[in-house]
Amino acid sequence: MLNPTAPQIAPHADQPPCPSAPCSSTRGASVNSAAVTPIKLDSFKVACSSCNLRELCLPVGLSQPQLTHLDTLVATRRSIKRGDALFHTGDPFKSVYAVRTGFFKTRVSSEDGRDQVTGFQMAGELLGLDGISTDRHACDAIALEDSQVCVIPYGQLEELSREFSDLQHQFHKIMSREIVRDHGVMLLLGSMRAEERLAAFLLNLTQRLHARGFSASALVLRMTREEIGSYLGLKLETVSRTFSKFQDEGLLEVKQRDIRITDEAGLRALVNSVRC
Repeated sequence: MLNPTAPQIAPHADQPPCPSAPCSSTRGASVNSAAVTPIKLDSFKVACSSCNLRELCLPVGLSQPQLTHLDTLVATRRSIKRGDALFHTGDPFKSVYAVRTGFFKTRVSSEDGRDQVTGFQMAGELLGLDGISTDRHACDAIALEDSQVCVIPYGQLEELSREFSDLQHQFHKIMSREIVRDHGVMLLLGSMRAEERLAAFLLNLTQRLHARGFSASALVLRMTREEIGSYLGLKLETVSRTFSKFQDEGLLEVKQRDIRITDEAGLRALVNSVRC
């Protein structure tokens, strides 16, 4: 199954609140992207060992003593207001960031000024890996809603990884997953028709939502159709037309950004047809 990077999605209105959703005190905060206020973990009294995202994030599989050491490493959190940047292309690389609440898009800009969406990151995933090779970030990371990240200084992470092989192994798995996703996107853009690209995109969303304990069929898209098109290599008109086609064919129910998958098998048949 193709597994391209995809955005986080919120549960449908008839579901309980997402455990990774921003709290009301965070949602209203105004934070400048150039000077984001660090927040001490002590003020939240939530550490890696008790975080409800620990099975999706870097600490997965670590022992309690290892988690305790990691807690000392993750010394700050940052709150990022919707539309603000966590980092920009060319910024010095110092940390990787674990998304705790909300979600982001990454983008690169061409020489003529056009933006290309390269991925969407959700709670439990890492941002900033692009800066490891050159010590500078190679993309912009923009919050698509009020979000919060855990800041993990990379130098200290390297030191701790040498001490705990399990942590190093998990970090390597995360980096490998990013490579696999990049390959998936290449397949998505290189060999799929518009209908197949959008079907694969929606199926990936439902898989990631299901991994977080929510509905596999009721979605609220937090990105625009233009952003979806930028990611999938499609024009805005094509994305809108394909959504309408899926609704006419009974695959989806579409009400602006509210999406309900009514025929998952039909969507999977579109994606699987690429392999024939």
